[in-house]
Amino acid sequence: MNYRMVFSMIGRLLLLEAVLLLLPAACSLIYQEQQDLMTLLMTAGIALVIGGGLTLLCRTKNKTIYAKEGFVIAALSWIFLSAVGALPFVFSGVIPNFVDAFFETVSGFTTTGASILTVLGTRGEVLALSHGILFWRSFTHWVGGMGVLVLMMALVPTGSGRTIHVMRAEAPGPIVGKLVPRLRDTAKILYLIYLGLTVIQVICLLVAGMPLFDSLVHTFGTAGTGGFGIYSTSIGEYNAACQWIITVFMWLFGVNFNVYYLLLIRAFRPALSNRELWLYGGITLASVAAITANVWAQMPYTTFEETVRHSAFQVSSIMTTTGYATTDFNLWPMFSKCVLVLLMFIGACAGSTGGGLKVSRVMLVGKAVARELKRLVHPRSVGVIRLEGKRVEESVVQSASAYIVLYFLLFGGAFLLLCLEPAFDLESNFTAVAACINNIGPGLGAVGPTGSYADYGALSKVVLSFAMLLGRLEIYPLVLTLLPGTWTKK
Repeated sequence: MNYRMVFSMIGRLLLLEAVLLLLPAACSLIYQEQQDLMTLLMTAGIALVIGGGLTLLCRTKNKTIYAKEGFVIAALSWIFLSAVGALPFVFSGVIPNFVDAFFETVSGFTTTGASILTVLGTRGEVLALSHGILFWRSFTHWVGGMGVLVLMMALVPTGSGRTIHVMRAEAPGPIVGKLVPRLRDTAKILYLIYLGLTVIQVICLLVAGMPLFDSLVHTFGTAGTGGFGIYSTSIGEYNAACQWIITVFMWLFGVNFNVYYLLLIRAFRPALSNRELWLYGGITLASVAAITANVWAQMPYTTFEETVRHSAFQVSSIMTTTGYATTDFNLWPMFSKCVLVLLMFIGACAGSTGGGLKVSRVMLVGKAVARELKRLVHPRSVGVIRLEGKRVEESVVQSASAYIVLYFLLFGGAFLLLCLEPAFDLESNFTAVAACINNIGPGLGAVGPTGSYADYGALSKVVLSFAMLLGRLEIYPLVLTLLPGTWTKK
């Protein structure tokens, strides 16, 4: 284990966080929020001192990063980032309990959107926060969406030719590669596409009548597929045009960013023939149609357009693991709620900012199951699994299968730990774990669109924070970091 390189990378990441904190500080300055300006600047100073100290103390000529170091860097970076990022909530007194603040910040960086802030009346307590703190809270979604380490690689030279191991540890999906030969150029391309889509959405929301500050924070949540809102009614506070715009952009940010790169270089045929994209779109349309029919038949809204709009919004929100809401889907018929729960597990495409198991991984495991069924009938058959026209190595298939097994084992363990607290019913606990490990945010029951995670105890909040990190880092980095064998020199 290259300890010095591990902590040097963490130090650089904290230095980057110090710079990022200047944006919400500038927001506080614009709105003349002096106390929160000092809070954010003080947090930036702490990040600067810790990050600078680690960078200086851990300087090394050996900049080699192997797979083991990549996993550890990814896991520890997100924990350090969240711990420091929680300080503005604590220092400002908004969330004085550090465990609660850590939960909120992990939820932000992992783009989960689960909140311990309670919602009161037509406008939530969230809105009572200062603009600077609200900006930081939602900005964590945008930072975590594409990946904080990918952002660092795009901006800061690492001096190592093996940073692909870091990117593979952080990036979502069963197969992670480079768009172009140089990894740093790949990171830049991804973030330029990400930034471009972000700017387009802000402009669209402004044209639709949403105020600038609201457009920014809700675009941060949409781009990172996070879901922190500033009203108790979430996106239900805004007009139909804004709701449709966010519906479309949530879906777009759930698409594999490799598709956008192919479109940019005018490789239209491979981009539009992407099978994961077609399956992702097909599941979305089928779910919208099923929920629309079910809701319209049992509890119709004022107009059919409103029913379609709410159905499309919630399907896009849940499948991309964003977590915004335009209506209280807790009140929907059982069938519609079951469809949403299934979408929680499927998630968005690999290589997107969305969470869940990922459509490509579901496709891969489905093909593996079909192959095994075929072998039962034809034992001598040699089944080759292909994804997007390319042969998938057997190690990738085995890794995806192992991931599914480990996923449900950890899901079951977290669910059992939550059930130690008698405060919530089975539905609330089950969907709370599903919403956190899949980085969605709202579940059903007490943790539905109008609820919060505030009443869970400290142990449950730590478990759910762990679940959010597991989901965002796709299990392996965090699990391997906790194993003693990972830290040996060999």
